[in-house]
Amino acid sequence: MLPQVQPINPSRIAAPFDDADFIFELKHDGFRAVAYVESGSCQLVSRKDITYKSFPGVCKTLAGLKVHDAIFDGELVCLDNQGRSQFKTLMRRSSRDVLYYAFDCLWLDGVDLRPLGLLERKRVLRHVLNENKPAGVFYADHIEQAGVGLFKAVCDRDCEGIVAKHRLVPYTNKPQSWFKILNPDYTEKRGRKEMFDKFLDHQQGRQSAP
Repeated sequence: MLPQVQPINPSRIAAPFDDADFIFELKHDGFRAVAYVESGSCQLVSRKDITYKSFPGVCKTLAGLKVHDAIFDGELVCLDNQGRSQFKTLMRRSSRDVLYYAFDCLWLDGVDLRPLGLLERKRVLRHVLNENKPAGVFYADHIEQAGVGLFKAVCDRDCEGIVAKHRLVPYTNKPQSWFKILNPDYTEKRGRKEMFDKFLDHQQGRQSAP
């Protein structure tokens, strides 16, 4: 039986920074989803503990990984032809167009990886995905130290922002070690929260239906 995970919720800060103790990732504008893979099946669960029912293709792919059991943290996204995540497209998506970007591995084959540092967990994640090469599931890459330059590039491309993560800290909400820096001019942000809340209400209704 896999443990239930409380996903790390990055704290918002105002400005990007450079720091050798941190890695920096693109913040995909999608649905946060923890993937529980066990006994040839997969459940995708939101940060509010609602099981997604709309992404059977992603679940099937993750369930087919050559692992006994696993827990991944990642984001469900749709991309445009320039590789930018599009939240509104995801809301009215065809499920076959939805991708999963995994950025953390919290459990693998009976071993709890959460006490390990972030870079070690990401090393395990990259190995699992490279070994399996699952269609539509991708490793979320990062850069080290140079958050200011990445944030400028992200804003120039009209993406949502970046996430800064301490490279050595275990997977825990305390102490806070993940931080998000959002593009203030991001054109997709208007109405985003309201749309997502309605989507989760719909998912919860489907979940509780007889």
